[in-house]
Amino acid sequence: MTGKTLLDPHSPRAKKPPFAMGVHVGDTIYVSGHVAQDKDGNVVGKDDMAAQTRHVFLSIQEVLAEAGATLKDVVKITTYITDMERYSEFSAVRSEFFPDAGMASATVACSELVRPEFLVEVETIAVKGCGE
Repeated sequence: MTGKTLLDPHSPRAKKPPFAMGVHVGDTIYVSGHVAQDKDGNVVGKDDMAAQTRHVFLSIQEVLAEAGATLKDVVKITTYITDMERYSEFSAVRSEFFPDAGMASATVACSELVRPEFLVEVETIAVKGCGE
């Protein structure tokens, strides 16, 4: 039986959330939804979709690294965006991190995230070693 490892590269944080930043089971890594929030709980890139998206993908990259994986190992992302008119801003930054578009993707429009200042949230599934 394969065990479960909780991933939390952002510790210590001012206030630890009631969930793990990621969960590693076997070769699969499930990354919780990430928003543009720094270690002290402050919003990064207020009203700047590109800055928030960049911060989100860098945070996801940290979680994957803790499990020994990279963004090349990502097989699926699900994105929640509060303003679809700004989707192209998100998409441009996503292309920087995933230039080959080698993963499945879904985007969901939503009216609000956990805080109104957040414009984008991304959750990720990766399979360690599949992107080599």
